Amino acid sequence: MDTPYFKNISNFYVAGINYKKSDASVRGQFAINNDQYQSILQKAAEQGLNEVFILSTCNRTEIYGFAYCSYQLVDLLCSETVGDMETFKNSAYIKNGIEAIEHVFSVGAGLDSQILGDYEIVGQLKNAVKFAKEQKFVGAFTERLVNSVLQSSKLIKNNTELSGGTVSVSFAAVQYIRRKVVNPSSKNILLLGVGKIGRNTCKNLVDYLETTNITLINRSPEKAHELAGELGLHAASLDNLSEEVQKADIILVATNSPEPVILKEHVEHSGDKLIIDLSIPYNVEEAAQHLQNVSLVNVDELSKMKDETLKMRLAEVPKAKAIIKELIQEFEEWCEMRKHVPMLKALKVKLKELYSHPHYTKATTTCPKTIDTHIQRVLNETAGKIKIQNQRGCQYIAALNDFISTRN
Repeated sequence: MDTPYFKNISNFYVAGINYKKSDASVRGQFAINNDQYQSILQKAAEQGLNEVFILSTCNRTEIYGFAYCSYQLVDLLCSETVGDMETFKNSAYIKNGIEAIEHVFSVGAGLDSQILGDYEIVGQLKNAVKFAKEQKFVGAFTERLVNSVLQSSKLIKNNTELSGGTVSVSFAAVQYIRRKVVNPSSKNILLLGVGKIGRNTCKNLVDYLETTNITLINRSPEKAHELAGELGLHAASLDNLSEEVQKADIILVATNSPEPVILKEHVEHSGDKLIIDLSIPYNVEEAAQHLQNVSLVNVDELSKMKDETLKMRLAEVPKAKAIIKELIQEFEEWCEMRKHVPMLKALKVKLKELYSHPHYTKATTTCPKTIDTHIQRVLNETAGKIKIQNQRGCQYIAALNDFISTRN
């Protein structure tokens, strides 16, 4: 599957589920951690697939890559998830060719995010591709595609207000607390998990609630202590989780554990608790969610919050789509030119052979550097003509004729 004829837009697929057709409990069944990701890539290699990557966030799980058919990718993904293929298919969307390309651009721009313009997706996309690249599952096509998507995302961020204002899942959590809790700065707040979403949530808590009455717990304790020191907060060990949960009035969960970290035994008979679960899958045990003293909010509920910032972002969508359209066109042109690489390589070899032919006596007196420059000029001119009008065979012959005529 390394041939340029297979690795073209028509054989590129994306299959996934997101917040539009599945709730957080279903999405949680298909969340992918790094161990599962690596296992899927190993299975892909066994099937002859070598350009694949997976994006798994609180809003979506998507698998991208070249395949003979979409269900080859779906089968790979579901082979490692808690959820089965039938459940996935009931909520899945499958895109192919240019539609799949357009989808990657929309995701990277935040147009497909649960909160419109949420820029956190850019970092998540980079990490997803970085992991695949480390496993040698990123080829020229994927590299160019993702770079184009990131370029598009940057242009949209710098030239529109699509990501303007302060709206994200982490900020929505703080907005919820401000609206629902009286005098929140006086409450004991516990934050579990200080990854990217956890860090952003923590900084928003400090900035918008104007409080440092926050305790951080993380699986890697040094990260919690580092952030606590930076912001003047408290840090505690995971071993003291039960004690800290007992003391907390507000608990925010931003972990990526495959199993619940907040259990029924942690929160029952311990006073009223507001728990905001930012994790997929849920990291609060179901039995704990239904206790009378627990009020639980998840990412889907937070994402329904609307304000003037979101209205402003909606007005910026046409500008963002115009930028995407231009970058997609450039990417399509690059893909088209890739088809001509074998011919251009063959032309380069033939030109070098002609230079060394006895008929061209000047070749013995011409500087090698000048020869290379001349050959490169012919190649560039031929590539330019191909870009204007696709006549590969004719242009190959024309290039040779032009070369011969200039040497006579």
